Amino acid sequence: MKIVRIIASAALLLAFSIQAVAQGMLTEQNSKVIKDVELETELVVAGGGLAGVCTAVSAARHGTKVVLIQDRPVLGGNASSEMRMGIVGVLKDQYQEAGILEEMQLRNFYYNPLQRYTIWDDVIYSTVISEPNIKLLLNTSVEDVVMDGERIAAVKAWNINAYTRYLVRGKLFADCTGDGILRLSGAKFRRGREFPSEFNETALHEGGDSHTMGNSILLQLRKTDEDHPFIAPDWAYHFTDADFDYDTPKSTIPGVKFNYKRIYSPKDNNFWWIEFGGLYDTIFDAPDIQFELKRIAYGIWEYMKNNPDGRCKGYELDWIGSLPGKRESTRFIGPHILTQNDVLSGGHFEDVVAYGGWTLDDHDPEAFHKKGRISVEYKCPDYFGIPFDCLYSVNVPNLMFAGRDISCTHMGLSATRVMATTALLGQACGTGAAVAIEKGISPAEVRANYIGLVQEMLEDDDCMLPYRWRKPSELTLSARTSGECEVLRNGIDRQWDGADNGVWVEPGEATIEYSWKKPVKISGARIIFDSHFKVRGKRMRKLEATTERVGVPPMMAKAYRIEAKVGCKWVCVYECPLNYVRLNKVSFPEVKADALRLVVTESWGGDKAHVFAFDAL
Repeated sequence: MKIVRIIASAALLLAFSIQAVAQGMLTEQNSKVIKDVELETELVVAGGGLAGVCTAVSAARHGTKVVLIQDRPVLGGNASSEMRMGIVGVLKDQYQEAGILEEMQLRNFYYNPLQRYTIWDDVIYSTVISEPNIKLLLNTSVEDVVMDGERIAAVKAWNINAYTRYLVRGKLFADCTGDGILRLSGAKFRRGREFPSEFNETALHEGGDSHTMGNSILLQLRKTDEDHPFIAPDWAYHFTDADFDYDTPKSTIPGVKFNYKRIYSPKDNNFWWIEFGGLYDTIFDAPDIQFELKRIAYGIWEYMKNNPDGRCKGYELDWIGSLPGKRESTRFIGPHILTQNDVLSGGHFEDVVAYGGWTLDDHDPEAFHKKGRISVEYKCPDYFGIPFDCLYSVNVPNLMFAGRDISCTHMGLSATRVMATTALLGQACGTGAAVAIEKGISPAEVRANYIGLVQEMLEDDDCMLPYRWRKPSELTLSARTSGECEVLRNGIDRQWDGADNGVWVEPGEATIEYSWKKPVKISGARIIFDSHFKVRGKRMRKLEATTERVGVPPMMAKAYRIEAKVGCKWVCVYECPLNYVRLNKVSFPEVKADALRLVVTESWGGDKAHVFAFDAL
């Protein structure tokens, strides 16, 4: 088989070479310098960070044709190898984000056990290109929009690598760029800090300005046996002890934490505080901000590494970012603007489609160059709901958005901007978009008439929504099962408040079974395996240069089969020889059966596998 592939590849290469020769040499007389391409689709997604990826993938999986436009050579945005920001979100284990984000992290465990960032890029890439409904345009920047009245008709984009101009027509458009390039449509937006009095935001002590949180460039260190001094470029800052000589008092207010530059923690390797740009324009001044961050970053490492106290002995600089990660720039305006008070009250919204669980983490715009605290964190509820009304434009009928440019105040953004939260926002945006496309209506009409459907679809796709639980299928609820398996029908697909909500099964034993009084028609199943939310190592570690391997959680099912009882005989209707993801939605030829059972044949090393849900479809 391998030889056949090699011969086929050689033949293809030869044919391509012959074709190229037959075309003749290209000159100014018979070839173009710039290529023009027109595309037509249903949903255009601008921005390929985690929010854009989850928007595109969720919409595509629900049948929507998508063009995903990303201005970088890789996907992932702040989480990619270009910036390497940590993926954070809710702080407590039981609330951990699932859905497409968890799927990608588990795929990363399987394909990337050493957690190398370049492979992580391609795990995200694989998730996108495996969807036949997505056309991906990398290295492509949106430059303009074409309007049809109040609606966006198309976007114009430019691929700098391929010298190609694109005109991409669509029915619906989603801005997941963070910076909000689709503001070119005339969509209402804000940038900066509101006056505290506008929304009665007590954590905001000053505002009414264009100041934002700044950008950061990260460093990654490597442990070494040898030790050498570090020489910074001449243009870098050269810091002394005096630059870090200031008081660092702790907050005396319950639930409030002060943060400072942490220059004494090479083991933590978390240089988020190399931050700058909040007093500038984080979009228009991006090149100047980038250079200033480089000057700071090299100067910080020179100071730490060469300090006489030897605080960084055994560490070397392994990587320094070139592209800053942004915290804040532009926020679109939707029917609802999420505020500090929405977050602190838990976000009890009728149209809830996502949630956050980070703190209200407000960074001082002066950032690194301020002597003293550079961020203040305000404790939030364990999780807070985010409504659909924050994900579509109040004045451009076919514009949606997800990520850090959703409709919120500066303080609301401080809790929703982190990437695990933006991934959930993306999945919600994509699901809502798919419903809008399928029904032929606007996002506002989805909110008015089909928000319940969007919520059910999200829950079915393993996105927990606050203050409610998934409803299992009617077939599942009408079945008979053992007392032990009854818990699989409560709709709680995770451990919660001390309750296990799952069933432990030994590989090879058919302990999860449903039966019906009369034969029923079954054509699929939905399964949730335990992916161990307590494993924080799913999110890329800060020290990359290590040989320590990670693995798929041992209680996950590696292989399983589904059997149906037809007459008096058990028949295998589906078999999975290799599984490494939490959500499995499978289909098989319809059978009329008296019973259905799940048989886990192999785990990822545990004595037993743990199952949270098994639905008959």
